[in-house]
Amino acid sequence: MEDLTNIPQFTLELFGINLVFNTHTLIMTWIVMLSLILFGFLATRKISFIPNPFQVVAELFVQVFYDLTKDALDEKMVKKYFPLICSLFMFLLLSNWLGILPKLSEPTKDLNTTLGLGVMGFFIAHHAGIKKKGFKVYAKGYFEPIFFMAPLNIIGELAKVVSISFRLYGNILGGAIIILVVSHLIYSLILPPFLICFFSLFIGTIQAFVFTMLTLVYISVQVK
Repeated sequence: MEDLTNIPQFTLELFGINLVFNTHTLIMTWIVMLSLILFGFLATRKISFIPNPFQVVAELFVQVFYDLTKDALDEKMVKKYFPLICSLFMFLLLSNWLGILPKLSEPTKDLNTTLGLGVMGFFIAHHAGIKKKGFKVYAKGYFEPIFFMAPLNIIGELAKVVSISFRLYGNILGGAIIILVVSHLIYSLILPPFLICFFSLFIGTIQAFVFTMLTLVYISVQVK
């Protein structure tokens, strides 16, 4: 299990507080982001009626997630939040697929990544709710149906962050542990490559979609 427990780190002291960074996760995350930037450049540099393969894939993502966002939000809010939903899915998808490549691993098997995305979605959803309803109406929702339900409603909202973050983290890390254990048992013969493809492609795609759709649902609930 040394592959999972041996975590390269560096510490940065800021205002007397020691901040510890997982260098491996940071590097993997930057690889994902640079890959998406490159994909965006290749897909949009020569837009034409006869699209290149990159443009075809980009248009597919745009069409699918625009329609999904439109089903959940009104027309005005679609234009605002569709880029977030589409880019979030693409980031998670590529992050979950990264483990297929030798010497690379998924940044989403680090809880810091999934929890950070969960917290981001939480604040975006509640900011959207406050902006749409006004703070008074937004705050009133926590006291419904009875005023003493407020603590439970607040806990319920915070639980959404834990649920969405740990679901993605648990599935990706669990797949990595299974692959590692089986690889040691049968010396990386036929089964591990199949497991890598299964967990990275199939499970990774599903979890990226679930995380993205839950984020969209949380925003939709707050603005309605």
